[in-house]
Amino acid sequence: MGTLKSITPAIVLDVQGLACPHPIMLVKKEMEKLPAGSLLKVLCDSAETAEDAIPRYCEKKNFVFEINKTEDNGFWEIYILKR
Repeated sequence: MGTLKSITPAIVLDVQGLACPHPIMLVKKEMEKLPAGSLLKVLCDSAETAEDAIPRYCEKKNFVFEINKTEDNGFWEIYILKR
Protein backbone atom coordinates (compact mmCIF):
# COMPACT_ATOMS: atom_id res chain seq x y z
CA MET A 1 0.00 0.00 0.00
CA GLY A 2 1.18 3.53 -0.72
CA THR A 3 0.90 6.34 1.74
CA LEU A 4 -2.41 6.96 3.40
CA LYS A 5 -2.24 10.56 2.17
CA SER A 6 -2.95 9.28 -1.36
CA ILE A 7 -6.35 7.84 -0.29
CA THR A 8 -9.43 10.06 -0.33
CA PRO A 9 -10.67 10.40 3.27
CA ALA A 10 -14.25 9.59 4.19
CA ILE A 11 -14.20 12.49 6.67
CA VAL A 12 -11.91 15.45 7.35
CA LEU A 13 -11.98 16.42 11.02
CA ASP A 14 -10.53 19.82 11.97
CA VAL A 15 -9.59 19.92 15.66
CA GLN A 16 -7.29 22.94 15.43
CA GLY A 17 -7.56 25.27 18.40
CA LEU A 18 -8.99 22.59 20.70
CA ALA A 19 -7.19 21.50 23.86
CA CYS A 20 -6.77 17.90 25.02
CA PRO A 21 -8.72 15.77 25.65
CA HIS A 22 -11.35 17.26 23.29
CA PRO A 23 -9.55 16.41 19.99
CA ILE A 24 -9.01 12.74 20.84
CA MET A 25 -12.63 12.43 22.00
CA LEU A 26 -13.80 13.76 18.61
CA VAL A 27 -11.44 11.40 16.77
CA LYS A 28 -12.78 8.41 18.73
CA LYS A 29 -16.38 9.44 18.01
CA GLU A 30 -15.75 9.73 14.26
CA MET A 31 -13.79 6.46 14.09
CA GLU A 32 -16.65 4.61 15.79
CA LYS A 33 -19.02 5.78 13.03
CA LEU A 34 -16.78 4.80 10.12
CA PRO A 35 -16.98 1.35 8.53
CA ALA A 36 -13.84 -0.79 8.25
CA GLY A 37 -11.60 0.31 5.39
CA SER A 38 -12.47 4.00 5.79
CA LEU A 39 -9.94 6.79 6.22
CA LEU A 40 -10.22 9.73 8.61
CA LYS A 41 -8.08 12.82 8.02
CA VAL A 42 -7.46 14.96 11.10
CA LEU A 43 -6.13 18.53 11.02
CA CYS A 44 -4.50 19.28 14.36
CA ASP A 45 -2.32 22.06 15.80
CA SER A 46 -1.63 20.46 19.20
CA ALA A 47 1.68 18.62 19.55
CA GLU A 48 0.35 16.64 22.52
CA THR A 49 -2.60 15.39 20.50
CA ALA A 50 -0.70 14.74 17.26
CA GLU A 51 2.42 13.15 18.72
CA ASP A 52 1.03 11.36 21.78
CA ALA A 53 -2.74 10.95 22.18
CA ILE A 54 -3.67 9.97 18.62
CA PRO A 55 -0.73 7.56 18.08
CA ARG A 56 -1.47 5.79 21.40
CA TYR A 57 -5.15 5.51 20.49
CA CYS A 58 -4.36 4.12 17.02
CA GLU A 59 -1.89 1.58 18.37
CA LYS A 60 -4.39 0.43 20.99
CA LYS A 61 -7.11 -0.01 18.32
CA ASN A 62 -4.67 -1.50 15.76
CA PHE A 63 -5.45 1.25 13.23
CA VAL A 64 -2.92 2.14 10.55
CA PHE A 65 -1.96 5.79 10.84
CA GLU A 66 0.34 8.33 9.26
CA ILE A 67 1.32 11.73 10.66
CA ASN A 68 2.58 14.57 8.47
CA LYS A 69 3.66 17.87 9.99
CA THR A 70 3.26 20.80 7.64
CA GLU A 71 6.24 22.95 8.59
CA ASP A 72 5.06 26.06 6.79
CA ASN A 73 1.56 26.00 8.33
CA GLY A 74 2.41 24.74 11.83
CA PHE A 75 -0.15 21.95 12.01
CA TRP A 76 -0.31 18.21 11.53
CA GLU A 77 -2.28 16.17 9.02
CA ILE A 78 -3.06 12.80 10.56
CA TYR A 79 -4.46 9.96 8.49
CA ILE A 80 -6.14 7.07 10.30
CA LEU A 81 -7.28 3.94 8.47
CA LYS A 82 -9.89 1.85 10.24
CA ARG A 83 -9.34 -1.88 9.83
